[in-house]
Amino acid sequence: MVCLVARTGRELQRYNPTGGRQVVGCIPYRFKNYDDGSISDELEVLVITSQKGGSGMMFPKGGWELDESEQEAASRESFEEAGVLGTVEDQLGKWNFMSKSNGIFYEGYMFPLLVTEQLDFWPERHVRKRVWLSVDEARDACKHWWMKEALDVLVARLKCLNPEDNEEEEDGQQEVLTCTLS
Repeated sequence: MVCLVARTGRELQRYNPTGGRQVVGCIPYRFKNYDDGSISDELEVLVITSQKGGSGMMFPKGGWELDESEQEAASRESFEEAGVLGTVEDQLGKWNFMSKSNGIFYEGYMFPLLVTEQLDFWPERHVRKRVWLSVDEARDACKHWWMKEALDVLVARLKCLNPEDNEEEEDGQQEVLTCTLS
């Protein structure tokens, strides 16, 4: 049995030394499926709406709590907010961003999540919408600069892991990537 209630409250919330929240987010991704069942090399990412509405989309993210690892928090947020399960991969990075409501800097840690299952029922299905987009569409739709940067890191990492998928430039030369995988 799966619990379909999202965690609430800040009792277990982690904070940095200056009082800013530590949040963990995930970029759920998959490779596009064709109608015939085959899988392409075209990357798709899942974005969600904010609970508060407003314009723009975002990736699942939320508070990193004292009783969980960063990876567990990333997986939990993806399940609660976007209704997807999968494999949490190595951290994409850490970003400091200003809280709109508190005027202090939060720490945001982002992870990729290779989606293995998309659920029909999940805790926040009544307050959020989700949509699979291409990388370019997601970059345009995402309202947070730091999430866009994390998306760029993910794309660069996947290109390094799959060099045969890299595009040729107009002169027929293969693009040269400098890859540092941590």
